[in-house]
Amino acid sequence: MGNPIIELKGITKVFGTGDGAVTALKDVDLTIDEGEIFGVIGLSGAGKSTLVRCINLLEKPTAGTVIVDGKELTKLSEKELRQARRSIGMIFQGFNLLQQRSVLDNVCFPLQLAGVPKKEARAKAEKLLDRVGLSEKKDAYPAQLSGGQCQRVAIARALSTDPKVLLCDEATSALDPTTTLSILDLLKELNRELHVTVVVITHEMKVVEAICHRVAILADNHVEELGVVEEIFHRPKSMAARQLIVPSSQVPPKESFGEGRFIRITFDGRERTDQPLVAQMVLHTGVPVSIVFADTRSLNGRLYGQMILQVPEDDSIMEKMLEFLRRAEVSFEEVI
Repeated sequence: MGNPIIELKGITKVFGTGDGAVTALKDVDLTIDEGEIFGVIGLSGAGKSTLVRCINLLEKPTAGTVIVDGKELTKLSEKELRQARRSIGMIFQGFNLLQQRSVLDNVCFPLQLAGVPKKEARAKAEKLLDRVGLSEKKDAYPAQLSGGQCQRVAIARALSTDPKVLLCDEATSALDPTTTLSILDLLKELNRELHVTVVVITHEMKVVEAICHRVAILADNHVEELGVVEEIFHRPKSMAARQLIVPSSQVPPKESFGEGRFIRITFDGRERTDQPLVAQMVLHTGVPVSIVFADTRSLNGRLYGQMILQVPEDDSIMEKMLEFLRRAEVSFEEVI
């Protein structure tokens, strides 16, 4: 990694005109490195899907520049753009398979459009189906497959033109948790073995945490925060990041806990986690606290965790607790 393969400069997308105009993206700058698994996350309406469609110019930006693999797509002719898109595969939430074609024919379809001879196309399609674990389903039809199998067919189809970039637009949103993990594992395997750059568009932080190296957080149609996944989890700078890391739906309303202030404590596996930290802090200060929220997760092979505590309003007690956490060398922040 380190060599940019996707560069977005000043991307703005406006739908409609006049009073009815809607700004979906505003002045977005992003650079994605070759071989990276990059996440774009945001709540509904943040502009995620519009952004990914701007990368391959399925949506033409109102303003800005799109460069993929050294080619400025926004300056290409239609013929040149069709050629450039062969290096950009895409998979969708709804799979977008041709229902009247067999699995094998679905994977062959882009090759046929590119003028590849039928025998050669079928041979390549069979190899791709074997790679995604579906060689025994080549003669089946999409209606006969599970959601996870359909997405594997879609991935094989996206790989048929040997893309350098694979765009995944909410590719696991329609799948159950177990199937989601298997698809994410497949994408990681393809990234590792084929060196294909993967861009994951999602509204689920757990997807980003499971697969991505870096992530851009979209809010209000622009990039609110950008960085390494572990760092953003550990020290989120924006309200949008905090909402995604600790969804409000998972935390009881503050009203149910009465008056108090709230501290978010995080650890990443390098810090000591074998000590009863909260119990020690309570003994040190002589003041009880309430655990509002706690969870753990694995990010790139390392265990991360977080805990939100309700503590008293009193400034002197609060400072005593914070000093204890500093001495324990634990990462923390006060949250609203």
